[in-house]
Amino acid sequence: MFTAVGRWCARRPKRVVAAWLLLLAVALAAVGALGRVTTEAVSIPGSDSQAARDLGDSAFPGSASGRQPLVLHTTGTAPLLTAPAATEAVKKAAAAIADVDHVVAVTTPYDPAGAKSISADGRTGYLSVELDVTGRDITPAITDRITAAAAPATAAGIEVTPGGFLAAAVDKGSTGHSEAIGLAAAFVVLTLTFGGLIAAGLPLLAGGLGLGISLSVLGLVGHLVDMPSSGETIAAMIGLGVGIDYTLFGLTRFRELLAAGVDREEAAVRTTAGSGKAVAFAGSAVVAALAGLALGGIPLLYALALAPGIAVLVAVGINLTLLPAVLVLLGPRLTPKPKKKVTGDQEAGPRGWGRVAAVVAARPWRCLLAATVLIGALALPAAQLAFGQLDAGANATGSASRTAYDRLAAAFGPGINGTLQVTDTLATPADGPADRRVAAVTEALQKTPGVASAGQPQLSADRRTARWQVTPDTAPSDPATAALVDRLRTDTLPAAAGPGDTTHVGGTPAAQADLNDRLARRMPVVVGFVLLVAGLLLLLAFRAPVVAVKAAVMNLVSVGAAYGVLTAVFQQGHGAALIGLDGPVPIPGYVPLLMFAVLFGLSMDYEVFLLTAVRTAYLRHRDNRRAVVEGLGATGRIITSAALIMVSVFLSYLLSDDPVVKMFGIGLATAVALDATVVRGILVPSTMVLLGRGNWWLPRRLDALLPHIDIEGDGTEEPAAPAEPASPAELAETAEDSALPTGAGAP
Repeated sequence: MFTAVGRWCARRPKRVVAAWLLLLAVALAAVGALGRVTTEAVSIPGSDSQAARDLGDSAFPGSASGRQPLVLHTTGTAPLLTAPAATEAVKKAAAAIADVDHVVAVTTPYDPAGAKSISADGRTGYLSVELDVTGRDITPAITDRITAAAAPATAAGIEVTPGGFLAAAVDKGSTGHSEAIGLAAAFVVLTLTFGGLIAAGLPLLAGGLGLGISLSVLGLVGHLVDMPSSGETIAAMIGLGVGIDYTLFGLTRFRELLAAGVDREEAAVRTTAGSGKAVAFAGSAVVAALAGLALGGIPLLYALALAPGIAVLVAVGINLTLLPAVLVLLGPRLTPKPKKKVTGDQEAGPRGWGRVAAVVAARPWRCLLAATVLIGALALPAAQLAFGQLDAGANATGSASRTAYDRLAAAFGPGINGTLQVTDTLATPADGPADRRVAAVTEALQKTPGVASAGQPQLSADRRTARWQVTPDTAPSDPATAALVDRLRTDTLPAAAGPGDTTHVGGTPAAQADLNDRLARRMPVVVGFVLLVAGLLLLLAFRAPVVAVKAAVMNLVSVGAAYGVLTAVFQQGHGAALIGLDGPVPIPGYVPLLMFAVLFGLSMDYEVFLLTAVRTAYLRHRDNRRAVVEGLGATGRIITSAALIMVSVFLSYLLSDDPVVKMFGIGLATAVALDATVVRGILVPSTMVLLGRGNWWLPRRLDALLPHIDIEGDGTEEPAAPAEPASPAELAETAEDSALPTGAGAP
């Protein structure tokens, strides 16, 4: 199949290129016409917070977006908000805002319903703006029109700052500068790798094309599902990295074939049949790992898995179809320069990664111990990893959301930024707000430790549902707020509610607590699924159970180190200032989970590339130690080049103001860097040397069941004799094999 696809595209290169350019144009036009939609709303089916939200929406119908704050603040000699001139200006601003499209109501601090929305010192207050669109449909243009309508207040010396979804809309910054830096760094690496500008530019063009199509598709997908803005950024990170890497592998193979005298069309076909097949396998592994997130049972995870999954599939499609077409068109310009002849003295030993491989093979135990100590030291902080909640207080200083957060917290207490919604469905209709059942809950809420205030109850039209707004003493991200949610659910409400009543606690802090609890419960299932899928894929690829299990364990090693660095930098705050953070920030539960799935998929790339070379060498001469040295020596340079590109792309996203994006940038870069050097360069070869022929042990019954899959072969190689399954007696010789001098093989 891969040969047929490659041949069809290689014979119609201009049509294929035109088709991809047309697809890009259509995608860009569609997202330009319909707009790009993202949302930070989180739904957790079956949770208590979701029940509170659904009940509130049905029992208290109102604006689609809820009440969004427009923060008012005066400083210096400006009049207080309670002064007549300021009062008049704010009222005029509120009237102008009410006339803005999509605004359905505006509540001022001077209205009875907004009496508590002005601080004791009269310096800070807020307007409550209700709109007829949901939070994800609030665009920067809507926010800009609302803040522009507040001109009368601004003219009176009052600073006006949007908060909530209004701020989120205008704070969505572009990551174009990160992509540009990542591409520039990749271009430098590719130029050094290939020694030519055209060859270096081809992977960048492929990565850029895939990025444009993927982000456009995700912008359209946002109209159908709740897609967080961080999902698009993660998709850009992964899509750009794998897009460049996949093309790098294919181009390397194509140039090798050209250097061997193969015709450029045939070389393009064989590249697709060989490297293209390996890319399809690696891409499928990434998508399969991401699919494991569906077991989390949370729409947020579906979206976060879908986003990079689409980017990876686009990158694979480009590699299988567009790449052979472009290789044919640019063939003569991609021919590698002839290598300089070297003297006999220069040839007297391995170089680069070949030399590293020889050292590792000669001293496997020492290398294994040193690498284990290094990885263990990096992974150690992961023992302290705890899922937390992010709030606007972690956003960049100067952003609208951070400014609004800080001003509200200073004026009304930190809990104002994360109020809780408590609902009580009564067994029988209430007489009114003074109903003893309602009054009992109100009193209990006000007396609960950790509650700063509990508003007066609202009753639904049928008087069967009561709702309270509860303001915590602590910030939304403070663990004490999550503890308060649990206290309300397990102690306060069960004791205060009447017989037959049903209570729920909702609001953003409650939803985040429910999210982290759900993720903690589902994480073992997701991890187990990803491990199983990865192991099965590697077993199918290499027909060696020991290799498959060992590879899965090695992937866990790099993930553990990434978790350790993530914990040290973000949760503990070591070096946080160096990446633009004010200090420690909580790590949301979905970050480690998504990172685990992504890293397991990405590491399959390098695993397949290295193990294929080792297995090919082993089948040729049956010398395990020599095969390890040859395999690492042949693939080390290309693996480190690909990893360096990936790391450069990931680190470029540290320029983003979003702490979550920074987390993925640090975590993914750390894992990939370690995976391509310490893990693939030391841990994998040292363990393979120590295991000897046990690497290739295959039970006869399993041998009969497994299909024969050639991952990187293009169908033109001389078939190698299959490896004979090692017997238990032969496995016992592993220790003897590991003690042999470099170059010695098993008998």
